[in-house]
Amino acid sequence: MALGIMLVSGMAQAQQPTAREGAVGVVEQALEGRDGVTEAFYAARDFQAAWVRESQVEALVEALRQLTEDGLDPADYGADRLLAEFRQAQAGGDMARGRFDTRATRALLTALRHLHHGKVDPHSIDADWEVPVNVQLPPVTAIVRAVETGEIAALLDSVRPAYAPYEWLRQGLARYRHIQRLGGWPMLPEGGPTLRLGETHPDVAILRGRLAQIGELAVVAADASILPAAELEAPDPRRFDAELEAAVKRFQDRHLLATDGVVGPRTRAALNVPVGKRVDQIRLNLERARWLMHGLPEAFVLVDIAGYRLSYFRPNGEVWRSRIVVGQPYRRTPSLRSEITHLTVNPTWTVPPTILREDVIPSVRRDPGYLARRNMQVLTPSGQRLSPGQVDWSNPGNVMIRQAAGPNNALGRVVVRFPNDHLVYLHDTPAQGLFAREQRAFSSGCIRVQGVLEFAQLLFDDTGSGRDLGSLLAAGRTRNVPLAEPMPVILHYWTVHPSSAGQLVFRPDIYARDDALLRALDRPLAL
Repeated sequence: MALGIMLVSGMAQAQQPTAREGAVGVVEQALEGRDGVTEAFYAARDFQAAWVRESQVEALVEALRQLTEDGLDPADYGADRLLAEFRQAQAGGDMARGRFDTRATRALLTALRHLHHGKVDPHSIDADWEVPVNVQLPPVTAIVRAVETGEIAALLDSVRPAYAPYEWLRQGLARYRHIQRLGGWPMLPEGGPTLRLGETHPDVAILRGRLAQIGELAVVAADASILPAAELEAPDPRRFDAELEAAVKRFQDRHLLATDGVVGPRTRAALNVPVGKRVDQIRLNLERARWLMHGLPEAFVLVDIAGYRLSYFRPNGEVWRSRIVVGQPYRRTPSLRSEITHLTVNPTWTVPPTILREDVIPSVRRDPGYLARRNMQVLTPSGQRLSPGQVDWSNPGNVMIRQAAGPNNALGRVVVRFPNDHLVYLHDTPAQGLFAREQRAFSSGCIRVQGVLEFAQLLFDDTGSGRDLGSLLAAGRTRNVPLAEPMPVILHYWTVHPSSAGQLVFRPDIYARDDALLRALDRPLAL
């Protein structure tokens, strides 16, 4: 088969082949980008042509057009050309029909792959990506059967992520595209005043229209059959009332803004993001969902980096959620998939090399008492303790610094550990005040978890480890405690994700990853 795929007709079975069987067709040259699935598809058909009826191609085209609902571009798969090309091929010779057949098959298989696990290879835009992507497609026999029967839409639906958050993203995409078709939403004038409860201003009327368009603010007309005439006068739309304040707070909550009900510069900027940009945000987060939402375990820990949330989906069906602090933009928390294997109670903290070089050593140079106040020790690579006065801090060499266990330890009282190449983990923290912030990218890459002691005990309980965290902490000894069974953990990055109620929550792109993904997603595909 090195020279191409043979499309064999039924000529060997009859001296006069039927029109449906056609003549023997040979692909002019080897298929570019040919893979095992393509060859297996034709092998399952004894290398007979697959796309022999116009109704099959019509079903393929219609199914491909529906991919726009998933944020994909049907033109990538030739949806705008396939039917015309089929008709041209039918009027041509065997070679033309053979070329069209393999092209249509490539279009279908490519669409299946993209809908299942994404068009964009995450490694191509994130060098630190560590989440395995499930690339399993339906059995070849199922693909062959769908082509023969014309049930292409059902085949594509079978590979679409079958989780509620994905469907909520699709529904949100449809809603925001509808707003886009209507001309978008009204924009507040840039540099306008701060708007708050009790004020009257022309911008308030624009604000009402903006929030009503996305369903945050109900628009209720007076009913003359119920209200007395004196009450029929509509309220002044320029007046910032309590109902509008509540709507502003809902908007702020869905955009990770301080929920104070006041329209200041940050809230005004979020309100003025064009609807087209929100449509693109939803599209690229559907792509991120396709990378991840297949074969998720029944119980697992999900770290939502850009949403600053941890969700523990417990074996009993309950979900434990908490706020987290993640890495700063220049020390990003990576995307990865691993398994929680053990916890460290009463941990010491060995300062990582980057933090040692960029933070601690410069601090010691400025302040000789820095280490003592933080209960930090200087060690040689072999673990021998040194006095800080023995070290030339202008050129300290290969020293280590370790913080003793205790209430002020940077890792708090417990660390939740899982193997990964980035040496990140979940942990407690003495800096509890940071959890009150709406946007919480303050760490050096590891993830601080609010309520981590409760979370740790749940892990012990749910994995049958038979451990009491309180007793372990009270013992005061630093020790690693294994879980009886590992618990899967996923760290992932979304800038749009549905809330538990299905509403879309838009987050700042703290690691500036959206633009690269959008460019890759919109790059035209040549089949």
